[in-house]
Amino acid sequence: MTERTEEAGPQGLASALVAEGTLTSDWLPTFKAVPRELFVPDRIWPGIPDGTRQTPLVDRATDPEAWFAAVYSDRPLTTQWDDGNHTGDGLGSTPTSSNSMPRMVFSMLADLDIEGGERVLEIGTGTGWNAGLLAQRLGGENVVSIEYDPEVAKGAGENLRSAGLSPLVIVGDGRLGYQGSAPYDRVIATCSIGELPAAWIEQTAPGGVIVAPYGTTYGGEAIVRLVVDGPGSAAGRFTRSSAFMRLRQQRSSRPPFEAYLKGKPWPADGTRSTSTLSPADVGGWLEQFAIGLQVRDAFWSVERYDDGSYTLWTYSTDTQSWASADFEPDRQEYEVVQSGPRQLWDETEAAYRWWQEQGRPGFNRFGLTADNTGVRTWLDSPDNPVPAPRSA
Repeated sequence: MTERTEEAGPQGLASALVAEGTLTSDWLPTFKAVPRELFVPDRIWPGIPDGTRQTPLVDRATDPEAWFAAVYSDRPLTTQWDDGNHTGDGLGSTPTSSNSMPRMVFSMLADLDIEGGERVLEIGTGTGWNAGLLAQRLGGENVVSIEYDPEVAKGAGENLRSAGLSPLVIVGDGRLGYQGSAPYDRVIATCSIGELPAAWIEQTAPGGVIVAPYGTTYGGEAIVRLVVDGPGSAAGRFTRSSAFMRLRQQRSSRPPFEAYLKGKPWPADGTRSTSTLSPADVGGWLEQFAIGLQVRDAFWSVERYDDGSYTLWTYSTDTQSWASADFEPDRQEYEVVQSGPRQLWDETEAAYRWWQEQGRPGFNRFGLTADNTGVRTWLDSPDNPVPAPRSA
C-alpha cells in the first residue's frame, strides 16, 4: 500500500473528523475498533459531500487503491440502486442503500448523547456500520437494528459477524419499531422521514432521545433531536442539514406533468401575474426546508433552456393545482402562471417572505413537537409556531 493511501486511510479520516469536532473523544476508540472498510462492499458509487449526487463506480477488484481511498473519505457511498433491481456498472435511477458519510454518522451519534448502558433502536441497518459502532460502544445485547430489505439485512449481518459484533438485526417495517426489546433509551434513524412514526415515541422511555433526518415533501431536510417527555409526546430542535434516502414506506409518489394541464396546451386555464421574487431565491436546501414546512403537499421541478433561463414548476400532490415561474437572467420581475384551487406560487412567496422576515433562520432555530394532537413545527420556541399554509 502506498504512503499516499495510508495518509488517506482511517487515521487521516479520524484526524479530519476530530479536527472539525465531529468525532468526539468518547467515540474515537469506537471508530478505531470498528473499521469502515469491513462494512463496505467491493462495488460502490461514492457520493459528493452534500449527499445528493453519485460519482462513477469504484470496484475494489479493479482499483483497490481507489476503493480504499473512497472508503476513508468523508463521503457517502451508495451500495444499492433501485431497491436492488439495478445491474451493470453505471448509475441507477435512485440510490436505495448506502454507507453514510462519516461526518454525519458521528454527528448523529453525538446527538444521541450516549453515556453507557443505553438500549438503542436503529431504523435502517444499511451496511451495518452504524449498528456496529453502537454495538461496540454499548454491547450487542443493547442494540436492535431494523432493515426492510432482506438482502441488505443479510449483507449487514455478515459484515457484523465478520467484525465480531452481534446486535440484533430484524427484517421488518421500520415505522413499527420493535416492541420485542422496548422500551429504548435512544432511537436513531438512518433514513429520512416526512412523518414521525408514533411507534418510535411509544417505544422510547420517558427522557429518551430520538434522532432522525426529517424532510418536507417540497424539499430540504435536517436532523431533528427529540426528547420524549411523556406518553406519545416528544419535542426538540433540528441540529443540522442532512440528505438521507427516504424511509421506503414514506416515499412520495409524484404525478407526471401531463396530469396537471389536463391535455390543454400551456398556459391552459392558468392566471398570469408577475413577481419580484426570483425563482433562484427559493432553490437552496435551507430555503426549501423553510418553505416546505409551510407549503404542504407540494413539490417542484425545473425545466431548463439553452440561454440560461428556466421555468420553476410547482405542483400539488393531488394534481389539482400548479404554478410556473419563469427565471430569466438580469430580470427584476418574473412571469408567473397559476392554476387550481391553490395559488402555489403565492404560497411559496408568502412562506419565503416569512422566513426572510424572521432573519433567515438556520436549521437549528427550528423545532418540532409531536403529541396526541399531531405534529407541529416552530421557530425558536414551541410558543412560536411556523405559520400554517397561506397565500400571499
